[in-house]
Amino acid sequence: MSEQRTRGFWGRLGAFLDATRRWTLNILFLLVIGSFCFTLYTLFRVEAPEGGVLVLAPEGTVVDQYTAVDTVSHISGNLPSETLLSDMIEAVDYARQDSNIEILLLKLDRLSHIGLSNTLELADAIAAFRAAGKTVVASSNYYDQDQYFLASQADEIYVHNMGGVSLEGFAVVRNYFRQAIEKLKIRFHVFKVGSYKSAVEPLIRDNMSAEAQEANRQWLEELWALYKDTVIERRKITEARFDYFVNHIDKVLAKRDGDSAQAALDFGLVDGIVSRPALSDRMAERVGRDADGYFRQVHFWDYLHFKRGIKLPTSDAPVALIVASGPIVDGDHPPGTIGGDSLAWLVRQARMDDTIKAVVLRINSGGGSVMASEIIRGELEALQQAGKPLVVSMGSTAASGGYWISAGADEIWATPATLTGSIGIFGAFPTFENALEALGVTTDGVGTTDVAGKLRADRPLDPVHERSIQEGLHYGYQRFLNIVAEGRGKLPEQVSAIAEGRVWSGVDAKQIGLVDHLGTLQQAIDSAAKLAGQEGAESRLLRLPLSPEQELLRLLFGSGLVQALPSSWVGQLQSWLTPLASAEWVSDLLQLRDPRGMFAFCLICAAP
Repeated sequence: MSEQRTRGFWGRLGAFLDATRRWTLNILFLLVIGSFCFTLYTLFRVEAPEGGVLVLAPEGTVVDQYTAVDTVSHISGNLPSETLLSDMIEAVDYARQDSNIEILLLKLDRLSHIGLSNTLELADAIAAFRAAGKTVVASSNYYDQDQYFLASQADEIYVHNMGGVSLEGFAVVRNYFRQAIEKLKIRFHVFKVGSYKSAVEPLIRDNMSAEAQEANRQWLEELWALYKDTVIERRKITEARFDYFVNHIDKVLAKRDGDSAQAALDFGLVDGIVSRPALSDRMAERVGRDADGYFRQVHFWDYLHFKRGIKLPTSDAPVALIVASGPIVDGDHPPGTIGGDSLAWLVRQARMDDTIKAVVLRINSGGGSVMASEIIRGELEALQQAGKPLVVSMGSTAASGGYWISAGADEIWATPATLTGSIGIFGAFPTFENALEALGVTTDGVGTTDVAGKLRADRPLDPVHERSIQEGLHYGYQRFLNIVAEGRGKLPEQVSAIAEGRVWSGVDAKQIGLVDHLGTLQQAIDSAAKLAGQEGAESRLLRLPLSPEQELLRLLFGSGLVQALPSSWVGQLQSWLTPLASAEWVSDLLQLRDPRGMFAFCLICAAP
């Protein structure tokens, strides 16, 4: 007995010493890394050149939230091409107040997609920049429709001599698989509630239904009118001239021997046709050249992160911002997908944190799992019951499940180009008994009840199960209507008239009472602060916790520090950090999952 006690004592002592050793080494490691970061930050600090140009050059897709990637991909640079909308807005706001910045140059060659809604939010910041007496210039080799809408916010638009402007309008075009499914001998049992819930149409039709055409045409025309009116106003051209350029581009080009750049210039869509060297010379004439002979400039990424400095997440701002972007699915998921449990956890943290007085939920989602949506909504309701105002800011899309979690907010903000609504539910259950029979495969067995073993993909769908699924969908739809009615102060019958899966633009949604205000994320934050009695207060971003390795990488790579280093140093730094790359995040397939197979999802809500 005494030997066992002795071994127990020495074992505990050994564990204590080992833990002390590891904690001491970790603290020393963090101190060394901190000193290293501070030294590099001092050596490679970027200053805005006096009288210079801020180069706003978004790459890839403009998003509200970066898509999560594993640590190895982060170190190797194998990342999705994305630019944060909030980063661009913040950089422009800094530049507006910076006497060293005279010109904002929009370089749009590498922009893949930003969308109307995001452009409108960025346009507010650009307008404030112009109002400060500064100039905005746009440049691209070639403008697609998306890029051009952003370019139209500039005072001057330039295009390369081999470029042009491509405008065609908006459309919803889909593939339909009914005949293919029949040829494969697959039976799709489709369940839906709502005349306009067209998500399942590709499975059961050869073309778009009249109801879907009606609904889609309304919001498409609304958004195209917004696009056209904005361009006409900014470029000071007539509607007839704009329409002729779009609808008769063949004749326009034929008269100019196929020269798209000249056509854009003749129709007033651009102000000049310039090569890259010529554009550089024009900028240099305005702001001068640096020691290397380039026009005086700073890239927005360097400018933004060194304006911010290296900040640790210690903010105690009373307004919390939570970003919910992507499809809504069950369980825990990293950014880029809205996990029902993970988002609910974030909301719960905001509720339990006494320093947080209000929450802004930024939503960019076409919906997904009904169960996950309801789990999130329940936590949001508990937040409000705790006395904390909830304000929703809708991004490009907040439809179906995205509206399910929005409906109960104290205020809902959207942009004129937001797609929302789509209040409806659907389900689909495929069975393959005919396909298997054609291959000579049959299914049989025995069960203890009339329905046991009959809800299988290799057997015909039992009528009892079929009726129960449809009844469940009706319940879910009524639940959806009641949630919206209660949240928006309406009767269920009033909600039913604007529901049935129909999609609405932000402008129309405000008119029918689905949203309260049209405006930006910042306006929603200001409103939340006011509701909480904290007018003028700042906000802080709440995000899922990172591992120590991920936090270190975010600090280094996300601060702009690594981008400021010579390329040889970056490679060396990556080799040093490679041992830390024990990737903990596994990329999930973006599949909709719901324990009851019920989905509130808008497949057509890819806002232009």
